[in-house]
Amino acid sequence: MDEEGVSDHSPGPDSADSGDEADFIEGVDPSQDVLDDVEEETEESCSSQASQDIVDVEEETEASCSSQAPTTLEGGCGTGRGPSTAKRSRSETLPDDVAGWRTADEPDILPHPPSLFLPKRRPGLQPSLAQNVDNPSPAELFRLYFDQATIKTLCANTNKNAAKNIAAGKKFKWTDVTEAEMHRYIGMTLYTGIPKLPQLRDFWRTSSIFSMSFPSKVMSRDRFLAINWNIHMSDPVEDAFNDSKKGTNDYDCLHRIRPLYDSLRVACKAVYHPQQRLSVDERMAATNARIALKQNIKNQPTKPEIKLFVLLDNTGYTVDFNIYTGRSALATGKGLSFDAVMSLMNKNYLGSGYHIYCDNFYTSTALFLHLHAQGFGACGTYRDTRIGVPKTKVNALTRESPRGTIRWIREGALLFIKWMDTREVSVCSTLHTAFSGDTVKRTCKAGGKHRAVKVPVPSAVKDYNHVMGEVDLSDQLIGSYSSWRKSKKWYVTVLHHFIDIAVTNSYLLHKELCSRLEQQPLTHQAFLEQLTAELCAVPPPSPVQESYQHIPVAIAEGASGSKKATQGRCKCRLCGKCTPFMCEACKVPLCLIVDRNCHKIYHSSTSATEK
Repeated sequence: MDEEGVSDHSPGPDSADSGDEADFIEGVDPSQDVLDDVEEETEESCSSQASQDIVDVEEETEASCSSQAPTTLEGGCGTGRGPSTAKRSRSETLPDDVAGWRTADEPDILPHPPSLFLPKRRPGLQPSLAQNVDNPSPAELFRLYFDQATIKTLCANTNKNAAKNIAAGKKFKWTDVTEAEMHRYIGMTLYTGIPKLPQLRDFWRTSSIFSMSFPSKVMSRDRFLAINWNIHMSDPVEDAFNDSKKGTNDYDCLHRIRPLYDSLRVACKAVYHPQQRLSVDERMAATNARIALKQNIKNQPTKPEIKLFVLLDNTGYTVDFNIYTGRSALATGKGLSFDAVMSLMNKNYLGSGYHIYCDNFYTSTALFLHLHAQGFGACGTYRDTRIGVPKTKVNALTRESPRGTIRWIREGALLFIKWMDTREVSVCSTLHTAFSGDTVKRTCKAGGKHRAVKVPVPSAVKDYNHVMGEVDLSDQLIGSYSSWRKSKKWYVTVLHHFIDIAVTNSYLLHKELCSRLEQQPLTHQAFLEQLTAELCAVPPPSPVQESYQHIPVAIAEGASGSKKATQGRCKCRLCGKCTPFMCEACKVPLCLIVDRNCHKIYHSSTSATEK
C-alpha cells in the first residue's frame, strides 16, 4: 500500500456497454438524436452547439469568435459536447415542417401559461436555520451535512477496514480512529486543498523552504496517512457479500459509497428548499481508479471520470445529485438525457411551477412536454439533430443574417427560437414568448468603426444565460479549493467530492444567513480557513491589534478652512469644556492648549486614568 492508497483490487462502478458510454462522453443520446449523414451535419455543428460555460449577455460588450470562451451562448465555435462524428444511422426520419420560420415582428402568445409556483416548502433556508438569531459557525453549518451519525459510520467502517488490511498482512501502526480524529482528518483534507503541494508527505516536511508548521499541530504525518489509506464508508464484510452478487440484478455497484451517498442527498434537501429557477448539469470527478469500461473508447479523456448529474438552484446550491453508473433500473426507454433529468425532478419533494434550465445534451421535445405535463416549465439550448425539432429551411437564418435576427416556430407548448449572434443559437422553451423587446449590447463594426450597439435578444436566451451562469459559480466554488487528491480507489475520490459539496453548500448557507442578518459574509477562502481551524480544533490566530500611543490627535480629521477648530469638538473628560483633541489610545476627548493641558494631567494622574 503506497502513500496515495493505491490498491490492486479497487472495484469501480459498473458501466454500460461501450457504445452507450461512448455516446455519453461524446454528448450523444441515441434515443433522442437523429444521426443520419452526421459527417455532413458536423460542418455546421459549431453554429448549433450550446453553452455550458455561459457569459452573461447583459454585461458583455464585445463579442468575437476568437476572443470568446470556447463554449458560450453567443454562438462561438465551442468545444463542448456536440453530435458525434462517428458514422451512425437511424431508421426514423423526420419530414420537413410545412410552416416556415417566423420573424420577431410577428406576435407570439403562450397557449399554456406556466403553472403557478407552488413549492412544497417555503424556498430558502428551512426554519431551524432561518429562525436562528445568531449566525452559525462554518463548522456548525458543515455538520448539517456530515452529522454525528455520518462521522460515527465513517469511524466504524474505517476501523473495520484497517483491521481487515492488517489481517491481510499489511504493515502499519493503527489505533481505532475516534470521532474527534475523523473531524481533524477532514479538516486536514480541506487544508491540503488551499496550499498546493505535490505529495501529501510534503505538508509535514521540515527540511524544506516550503515547510509548514500547522499540519504537525493537528496530527502526525503517519497517523494522517494511515487514516487516508484505510478510510472507508461502507462495512467491508457487507462489501464482500455485495461483490459476490456481481453480475446479478441484486448487485449494488455504489455499495462502497452508499451510506454517505444517501445521507448527504437527504441533508442537501432537508436544510434548504430551492428557489424557482433550477438547472441540471453534470460534474466530472477525475480518478485514477480502474473503472471497468468494457473496451477502450475513441476520444475518451485520458483520465477516467466519475460522472454526476446535478440539480442546482439559482444560488449555485447543490439540491440533489445522482452518480452515473452506466445503467439504470428505472430506465424509461426515452434516453439517458430524459432519465437523468427526471431522476432529479421529484414533484413530491419540490412541488410544482419550477422552471428547469439545461444544455443541449438534455433538451428534447419528449422531455420538455413531459415536464410541462408535470407542472414544470423548461428552457434549454437544443441541437438540430434532435428528434422533433423543426427541420424546415423556409425563412431560416443564414450566415448572412444580421446580428440580432430572430426566427421562431411554435408547436403547442414548445417554442423553438433561433437567434443570430456571432453564430446561430438555438433555444427551446415552454416558458417564453418569441420576443418581448429585450436587447443586449454588442460591439459591431459600422462605418469603418467598432461601436457598442443594442441588438434584440429573445428573453429565453437572456434567462438561460443568467441561470446557467450559476452552474459556473457552483463549479468554480467547488474547484477553487477542492479537497481532491489523486487516488486509485474510486470511492475515496467520491468521498472527497462529497466533502466539497458539503463545504460549498455550507458556504452558500453562510452567505444567505449573513444577508438575512445584514452582516458582511466571509470570503470563500476565509470561510474555508475558519472551517479548517474549527474541524482541526486549532484556534484561529487572533487578529493583529493596532498599537496606539497616548498622544493627542484630532477628533475629526480632514477638516479644512474655518472648520478646523470646530468640527468634531467634544466635551473634555476633565474640565468639561469643548476641545477638538482626543487621546489616540484612550479615545478620550482632552484639552490641549497653552493654559490648560488636560491631556498631560489625565495621563499623569493615576486616579484620572481609572475614570
